[in-house]
Amino acid sequence: MMNPQCFNLPHCQELHDSSSSTASWFFNRPQIVIAEPPIFTIKEPEITSQAEENFTLYPYNLVRRRGADGRIPVRTLDRGASSSAAEPTGYPGGPYDTSLLVKYEHHVARHIWFGEERGPKKELKVAGHGLKLTSRVPLALPPQMESWVSRSGLASLQRTSLNKIDTNLVSAFVERWHLETSSFHMPFGEMSITLDDVACLLHLPIRGIFWSPQGVTEELAVELVVDYLGVSQGQAQSHVRSCRGSYYKLEWLYDIFVHHRAASSWAYATRAYLLMLVGSTIFADKTFTLVEARYLLLFRDLDGCSGYSWGAAALVTLYRYLGDASMYSCKQLGGYPTLLQGVLKVDDLRPILDELTPTDVIWRPFEDHRAWRVFDEICLYRGCLKWGETVVPYLPDRCLRQFGYRQYVPSPPLDCMMAMNIDVDWISYHQSVVDVIGSSSVATTPSEVVDGYLEWYYRVSHPRLVPPHRDAPREVPVPVYDAGPSDPDWARVSTLIRRYLRQVNAEEEDPQFSDLFEALHISRSH
Repeated sequence: MMNPQCFNLPHCQELHDSSSSTASWFFNRPQIVIAEPPIFTIKEPEITSQAEENFTLYPYNLVRRRGADGRIPVRTLDRGASSSAAEPTGYPGGPYDTSLLVKYEHHVARHIWFGEERGPKKELKVAGHGLKLTSRVPLALPPQMESWVSRSGLASLQRTSLNKIDTNLVSAFVERWHLETSSFHMPFGEMSITLDDVACLLHLPIRGIFWSPQGVTEELAVELVVDYLGVSQGQAQSHVRSCRGSYYKLEWLYDIFVHHRAASSWAYATRAYLLMLVGSTIFADKTFTLVEARYLLLFRDLDGCSGYSWGAAALVTLYRYLGDASMYSCKQLGGYPTLLQGVLKVDDLRPILDELTPTDVIWRPFEDHRAWRVFDEICLYRGCLKWGETVVPYLPDRCLRQFGYRQYVPSPPLDCMMAMNIDVDWISYHQSVVDVIGSSSVATTPSEVVDGYLEWYYRVSHPRLVPPHRDAPREVPVPVYDAGPSDPDWARVSTLIRRYLRQVNAEEEDPQFSDLFEALHISRSH
């Protein structure tokens, strides 16, 4: 997932077999042979002038005087020059150009840079129902139910949940998510969770229609369970009242499923089961125990619910919760955490993620899974995704290396609040695919970027979370090792040196370690 695609992090273990539909991302895995990306018959235009623009570089570890809110005025690389009042303001560590990450002032990364955590617990509280779902999903459904569940497109969710969620790793990646770009900002560029990730990890259909629900009041929530779950009026009223809103308890839905299964009331049992299933997985919210009543509307017609884009639904929901959780004031994460899993602590992960280079990434981890899930070109659709009243930007042009293409400077993010024809754009997706890959070409190396991309990226992003501990400010360019792939032998040397320096808590300012730090920088440049 990105997935953030398979990072080779130290000490991580792969929790799932790589051929499994629940194969998790960024664990130690054998390097996958990079297969050719899908080729479309279009004319390749010249790289846009935007991609060729020579942006001024603002180094990630430059220390400047800041105001009370943490902002600093932008300066040129000439340290004696001061910015005019018309120039944009920036932040230590970036972004120095604030035109892209317009909500960064409220982002958790800004506070982390100054040593401020969300609270006593640094990690988020994450909604995970894996253990409960394991006990609630039967080894086999009755044939009468199995047919409906299979046709719904949701059957795979019965077996994809992780029993244990690592809130530390999830929290560390949330700190790098930016809702403006729907992507994680890494030291070497952006990565994201894509429709292809959802298709390969969860085996959910990504083609289909978006859902625009009607509003559900408490009164309607009562009527829905009476009509579609076979619950008595009195029981329904009592339950909805206890939920204090238009919700149902997951445990209650499970009891309804068990009751109707025993009574051979197959339609009622199937609806209760499917609602419990999505409420425990792709629609899990921050209450940890409830599911919104409006989702029952999805299963009124059990023969017709297969027409939805369940993959888009999962992605929209997760994007929304990631956006919320990336803000400093938020302490919980909803959505389906199976897509975000690992085994390290937050304090350990921040510097490790800051040190990642392109060679630490398996950019296309699903090439050995294509026999089960063929790549669908709709994954390269650039536009807005919608589920219910939630609309999020889906921007594959910001993470083209995950699709086997050379990364260019992407267009500004979409303003989905102004989008008028989302359903039409989704149906006629092909032109947007042409636009996305038409400005690129097949990558000659997995992490290839156009000239100027990293300079632009370091100007508009906040690529590292941990500030360098130096007594005096000094200007450093974007490291050479971020600009392209390293030789595997040099990468190994870099890893070994880095591991030793961490073990002895070495500081770069300490003279006794100066030679080792110089060797580390040399190894990273190859």
